[in-house]
Amino acid sequence: MSKNIEIESKTLIDQKTYEKMRDAFASRSEYNQQNFYFDTPDLDLANNDASVRIRIFVERAEQTLKAKEDNPKQDTFHEVVEINDLLSLAQGEQMVNAAQRGEHFSFGGDVQKYLLDHFGKEVADNLELRTWSKTRRIIAPGPDNCDLTLDMTIYEDGFTDFELEIENDDPKLIKKVLTELEKQFNFKSTKDNTNQNKVQRAYSHAK
Repeated sequence: MSKNIEIESKTLIDQKTYEKMRDAFASRSEYNQQNFYFDTPDLDLANNDASVRIRIFVERAEQTLKAKEDNPKQDTFHEVVEINDLLSLAQGEQMVNAAQRGEHFSFGGDVQKYLLDHFGKEVADNLELRTWSKTRRIIAPGPDNCDLTLDMTIYEDGFTDFELEIENDDPKLIKKVLTELEKQFNFKSTKDNTNQNKVQRAYSHAK
């Protein structure tokens, strides 16, 4: 289990900008992931700025809960509490397959503990698969040795978007790097393309 405070800028960019940035920075890691998002029929998690997902990678899986940070360090960028429980690939696939059959199950681990402590048994035991997406993720060292994450994500309805994420404990460094990239690649972060989390986007493209 890991628990941390995640501070990151999240900027939607167009495909041309994504491709220019992909070609400009040497990749440190590239991989595919399938993302499966869970909530109650009444969207109790989403309505309280929280989410639960299972991610399936090539050789492993993980379950993650994200929730609003009650005492944020800053108010410029996306900041959440993130709880991760590692799963074997078989565990993750078994859970997703059960959800696809409409079966309810407990997540277990620290994700389940957080759900019970903050939302109660009724919510924790009634989560169902709401939608999914597939992401091609590239992680590359950017300016000031700050890691950049470039995501190309395909949603359930076939829509594709492109996103730049900059995650760091120092909001000032995030701002500095983002400003440099905006100048170098000729894009602009605005209220319309910034800090839109993937869960909300996935729900907007659910069938």
